[in-house]
Order: sequence, then C-alpha cells, then structure tokens
Amino acid sequence: MDTKRWYANDFQQDKQKAIQSAAELLKAGETVAFPTETVYGLGADATNKAAISKIFQAKGRPQDNPLIVHVATPQQLKELVTSIPNYVDKLLEAFTPGPITFVLPSNGRCAENVTAGLDSVGVRLPGHPIALKLLQEAAVPVAAPSANLSGKPSPTSADHVWADLNGRIAGVLDGGATGVGLESTVLDCTQAIPIILRPGGITKEQLEEAVGTVMIDPGLANEKERPKSPGMKYRHYSPDAPLWLVEGPSEKLQKVIDEEMKKGHRVGVMAASKTVAAIEANLKKDLGANMETVAATLYDALRMFNEHDVDLILCEAFSEQGIGQAVMNRLKKAASDYIK
Repeated sequence: MDTKRWYANDFQQDKQKAIQSAAELLKAGETVAFPTETVYGLGADATNKAAISKIFQAKGRPQDNPLIVHVATPQQLKELVTSIPNYVDKLLEAFTPGPITFVLPSNGRCAENVTAGLDSVGVRLPGHPIALKLLQEAAVPVAAPSANLSGKPSPTSADHVWADLNGRIAGVLDGGATGVGLESTVLDCTQAIPIILRPGGITKEQLEEAVGTVMIDPGLANEKERPKSPGMKYRHYSPDAPLWLVEGPSEKLQKVIDEEMKKGHRVGVMAASKTVAAIEANLKKDLGANMETVAATLYDALRMFNEHDVDLILCEAFSEQGIGQAVMNRLKKAASDYIK
C-alpha cells in the first residue's frame, strides 16, 4: 500500500488541504494516522466495520481489545450512547476537549468491532486543533487507537508512525510532536461513581476536584479480566531490548548498571534529570526534571533506545502521585522485570 503523508504546517491553505485530503480517505473507509494532544492515533470511520478491521490488521492488534472513538463535540458523543450520568456533564465542561475518555452505554451506532462485543463504548473529544479539524471535516465518529504496531511504544511524532506503519495504512497527517505524551485517562461512567480504567493525562486528583469520589478499577492489576478499556490487558509500549524498572536511590541503580556491564552487556538508562546526572552507563536518556516532562518524553525515549545498540534498558521507578500513576502504569506494562 502506498501511504500518503501530508504536512499540516503553519501555512493555513496547505494545512486545510492536508486535513481535507485525510478526511476524504476516512470517509472512503480508509485508515489515517493523525496527531492528538496525547499520542498519534490511527483512525477509521467508527460506523464502518470493514474500515475498523483495517486498523486491527495494520497494527496487528488483538480483536478483543476495544477502540476509543473520537468526536468533535459533546453532542456527537451523546449521539453514540444511551445515557449519561450528571457528573459526565461536569467532566465534559472541566476537561474537554482534552485527554479524557468516557466509557458509556453504547447505543449500537458504532461498529461491533469497535467495542469488541461490549455493551459500552469509549468516547473522547481530543484537545488537538488538527484532530478537531479532521473530525469536523470527516463528519463521522473516528475510532483511533495509538498509531503504532501493537506492542511497540506509542508514537508521539509522525516519524514514529512512519517507522511502524508506512505501507500498512492509507495516510499520515503530520502535525509535529504531540503534547501530553501519554494516552488519555479512561473513565468508566456506567456507574453512579466514576471508575478509572486507565490512568492518563487527567489525574485522579484532578477528577476528584471536579466531581468528588473517583475509584480505580481493580482490573488494572488483573491480566485475566476481559479488558473494558484499551490498555488494560496486554503488555505493550515495549522497546526491542528488555526493560527493567529499578526502585530506589541512584546508588542502587548504579549497582545494577555496573553488574550488567561487567557481564559484557551494553546498558542504556533512562531517568529523571537528577538521577541521570548521578550515574554512568553506556547510554543515558534524560527524561526531564518533573513528571509532566517525564510523561511527555517517555515514548520517544523508548523508541530512541531501539535505534542504538543496547542489550538492556534500565529505568528508575517513579512516585505514583499525580501523572506519575500513568507513567508507572505504562512502564510496568513495558517492563520485563521490576527490581525493588
């Protein structure tokens, strides 16, 4: 397949033409990757079963892993569901457009392979101007998981998408680097109290400030449960080399590095700025001085190590406060070992 690549740059006319061309392919039942404020998504018409099948085929994604549907307005969200609790209106007002997905009872308008046979559907309003323009032009709800090969780190640039999916999808809408760098927070809104199914760009603390009590789904830690949301079940976000998480001070991390280097292993390390400055390794990646920066650079760092000859990647474990919960959720799914 010949994959088109459009550059949605600062020249307004060219940007509009690029978005229109991408929207035409979506309406024609094809797959198009596009930027959101979290990561790049691989989109297809959520009402077209054949189009949705192309997403699973391109990514190599398990068929029982549901997809998130992207819409441009709260009204379009409401057109895909049967009922909405009052607290969802508060969350829509507080956090959309933005990195939050609402799981609600589906009215069946979306294709059955979008919901993986569940009676609920995840819907969000992305907070990226190019994504919103594309959704407006396409005039259909667009199902879009991350635009990467299944199991690989999620893409935060069009180059990441191109590396994974060139020749497998119809087009890539290049809008530069994404912002948050981690996927959206997924919230089960089918109950009286909202339940976090996947931590993400909107933290539990922020949600509770807006609507009061918010719970965390125990299925986050139970691999045997059928996934209610993308990101709950399968090991993913993984680089090519094994990734180990190391909990504790920089001295402990350095000890693990030294032990592996003595075995003749080439070791890469990614950590926050303070830790990176305190250690020595074959290759180091500074993730930044605060957790927001760590979140934004995490996937790019995982992909960077794929481009270098390392036998092992070590990463420091972070506090699970605030967005740190989402960072550690992704790292635990990517890691093959956790040294505590």
